[in-house]
Parts: sequence; structure tokens; C-alpha cells
Amino acid sequence: MRVVLALGGNALLRRGDPLDAETQRRNVADAVATAIAPIARMHDVVITHGNGPQIGLLALQAAADRATRPYPLDMLGAETQGLIGYLLESAIAAALPGRDVATVLTQVEVDPGDPAFARPTKPIGPLYDEDAARRVEKMFDWPMMRDGNAWRRAAPSPEPKRIRELHIIQLLLKAGVIVVCAGGGGIPVAAAADGSVRGVEAVIDKDLATSLLAQTLEADAVLFLTDVPGVFPRWPALGAGPLERTSVAWLRRRHFAPGSMGPKVEAACRFAEATGRWSAIGAVENAVAILEGRSGTIIAPD
Repeated sequence: MRVVLALGGNALLRRGDPLDAETQRRNVADAVATAIAPIARMHDVVITHGNGPQIGLLALQAAADRATRPYPLDMLGAETQGLIGYLLESAIAAALPGRDVATVLTQVEVDPGDPAFARPTKPIGPLYDEDAARRVEKMFDWPMMRDGNAWRRAAPSPEPKRIRELHIIQLLLKAGVIVVCAGGGGIPVAAAADGSVRGVEAVIDKDLATSLLAQTLEADAVLFLTDVPGVFPRWPALGAGPLERTSVAWLRRRHFAPGSMGPKVEAACRFAEATGRWSAIGAVENAVAILEGRSGTIIAPD
């Protein structure tokens, strides 16, 4: 089977964790040991990942240097792909000696006229209380948004349209390489009429980019791995338990939080609709059981 594993930002850097290197290294090693390595031993694997905390921290560090113009989000996205790809490659090499793994710096095209540019909705970066958020907003002229009980920087999140390195990813898979790609939803770029591309100030939703990638790679399954065991129909009333199996039609009639579960549900539905295959949402530590249909929320086409 060809399986796409989407590691959510909360799976790599859990809420409340310090944003230091060793914490990220440890969490990545845990994700590889429990999810990636067991599945990669039996299947062709493509890995995508979130980057919200990392790109926000890099933006904050860059903005703190008043002598240098802050780097745009597309360049910071490229930095996070290298950073997290390196951590994943190191952990996979330790867990699966002899297996080839490669990180592909992935550009994803968006429409520069996407209305999302006028409505920043993607939370990135560290968590702030309200007073600190207002200070950051004033200092750097960044829009801020609520994320649970805290505040974070808000970035535009346009729709992914095309993965520019798709052919390279396909060649690597054909050669038996474990591929890390489309990190953080990909580097957001816009194509001009003459074929040139330029970066845009945005963060593409990782789950929607993963769904597009899985569709174009003709994956057999895509797993959206996060820090909760599945889709809860009445979140945050966890006592009801997560859904075990459901359909696209049922999910389309419900509302899920746009900053957390909403994009995962939408991405899973798009893959199931487009391919007629199933997708799933669940906890990263349960990845093997999810692939076997014993855990998580399995989403079937109608």
C-alpha cells in the first residue's frame, strides 16, 4: 500500500511544550517509533507535517532584529521544512537502518486572488495571553486571533492548487525512498503567466495540502495524525467518545472548529470523495491501529 501520514503540529510539539530543540527532537523520535517506522516496514510511506509553532517562532525571532527586514512567510516555511525534515530523517535513520529517506523542499501554488488573503485565519507561533498579544500586534503589525484560551498570530491560508515537485516525489517513491514533503502545507507560491513563481505571504493549511498530495499520488490511504483519538461529534464533550466510522455526507452536515479539527475533517472528506478510498483521523501513537481499522475515526466515501 501507499500510505500518506500527516503529522499534525500538535503531534510534533504538544500544546504547552517549550519551543526548544530537544523537545522537538524527542517528540519527533516518539512519532517515528510509534507511527512512521512500524508502517514504513510494510508499506510505501509519504510523510507531511505541520509547522505552525516553528514558523511563528522564526517569524518572531526575525522580527526582533530591527536592523533586518523580517523574512516573509514563504522563506520561513522553507526553513521549517528543512528543520523538521532533518529531525524526521535523523529519527527514521535510527529506527530503520538501511532505509533511504529524503526531504523534498516543496512549493505549492496558490491563487494570488484567493479571498483568504483578506481574512487571516491560520494560527501560527507561540501562545500569548491577551495583554501580550496586543503588545505583539502593535509592535509587529501582525493580526492576532484566539486559539483556545490563548492568542496567536493569524496568517492567511489560501487553497492549495498544485504541488510543483510532484514528479520528483513520484520518482523517489518508485525508488523505494521514504519521502518527507509538503511540510507546513508547502512553501506558498504564485505562478505568473511567463511560468515564473514568487513566494506569497501566507501559510497553506497542511491538511488540505496533504489531501491534494494524496489524491495526486493515488495513495491507498491517508492518516491525519494529531493529539486526540478521533473526531468527536460533540467536542469538547469528550465523554461521548470519538466516532469510529462515518461517511463524508454525515460529516458535511456537521460543524467542526476551523482552527483545529475542521481542516482535518475537510481534508479527509476531499480525499474520500475524489478517490473513493478511505481516510482516517486519530492519535499519532495509534497510527498502526488506525491503519488496521481498530482506532481513530475512519471516513468512507458515501
